[in-house]
Amino acid sequence: MKNQDQDARRKKAKGYTISVVADTYSIHPQTLRLYEREGLLTPSRSEGNTRFYTDSDLERLELILNLTRDLGVNLAGVEIILNMREKMDEMQREFSRFMEFLRQNVSQEILQNDESIKNALVRVKPFSPIIVRKVSPVVDLEDEQEES
Repeated sequence: MKNQDQDARRKKAKGYTISVVADTYSIHPQTLRLYEREGLLTPSRSEGNTRFYTDSDLERLELILNLTRDLGVNLAGVEIILNMREKMDEMQREFSRFMEFLRQNVSQEILQNDESIKNALVRVKPFSPIIVRKVSPVVDLEDEQEES
């Protein structure tokens, strides 16, 4: 019974230990602990309090290392960049949900409720771009010569 519980815990953890991650990325384990203290990484923990890094943690670590090693960004800058990325991702998700709502609800309402669209000679798709071209005025050369 005990062996089954341990196997189940190992399967649940599915991650990399701090030593494996440190060796893989050629960094000291203390650096990973520092990133955790600073709130840049949040690895999961086992019941024995062992850190386990998931694939998404490793992707985030790679971004942190790219910013610090390659671009020379300090940890405060990394924190700001990561927070901005999270906010941008959330805004993108909200925007996508909003656009999906518009596609599903608003275009259907317009088509169902607007008699002018239903009875139009030329049907117009909702949300299709309308291109307006600015036409330059026609100048009559004879009129300009008379004014001079």
